Amino acid sequence: MKNSASKPISSSLLPRQLRLPGARRAKARRCSFRDSLLDTHVYIDGFNLYYGLLKGTAFKWLDLERFCDQLLPKNTVEKIYYFTAKVDARPQDPDQPVRQQAYLNALATLPRVEVHLGTFMSSVVSQVVVATDPATGRYMKAGGQPVLKADPVTGALDKAWVHKTEEKGSDVNLAAYLLRDAYRSACQCAVIISNDSDLLTPIRMAKADCGLTIGLAPPRPKGSVELKRLADFKVEPRTHLLVSSQFSDPVATISGSVHKPVAW
Repeated sequence: MKNSASKPISSSLLPRQLRLPGARRAKARRCSFRDSLLDTHVYIDGFNLYYGLLKGTAFKWLDLERFCDQLLPKNTVEKIYYFTAKVDARPQDPDQPVRQQAYLNALATLPRVEVHLGTFMSSVVSQVVVATDPATGRYMKAGGQPVLKADPVTGALDKAWVHKTEEKGSDVNLAAYLLRDAYRSACQCAVIISNDSDLLTPIRMAKADCGLTIGLAPPRPKGSVELKRLADFKVEPRTHLLVSSQFSDPVATISGSVHKPVAW
């Protein structure tokens, strides 16, 4: 059972002359980070997590509560937000939405996890073609930039029609829930599992205006340098944590059970 006596009093309950401004409140919280269990909310960009840490592994059947508890043993993880979007079936992978739904059904059994869905937008656009190396088949670079394919006589750039899919909503939803929690003083610490530098502004606001302690767990080791500089602390989501944070198979649900997809 959590010791309620250790929970800090909300500043809204203090006399005005005793309230700390955002910057001083932030300093006080950061100074005590290693000495106490901060009430923490975790904000996960699902596609960042998948492509940065899970793709190509056998550990996609990930229990997010167990994972976050092990990732942050010095924090009290009270809420986990998981932001993603429903995927569509593709000719080369018709079972993709079935696998995703199985995972979402498993996540629905975790009381501390909230799933928030964005959308996928598909369009056909005309884009410039990059030159490829005949020997390797990889695109060519010059001066750190891709070499654009052009007509050798006229110099006109080659173009092709491309089917483009974009996930919309995860970064905006993550930023919105982060700021909502910060301004409501819903937690003392927010941990972001993402490499998306678009989150810089909402993170700055949460720190400067609300004194929120920010942790970063980048799915890709190299990640965003700006995010790393802005965070008060950084933790590495290493492979051994994935191994020890898998769901059982099957997972018991209210209506029966859900199995780990065979293709995983």
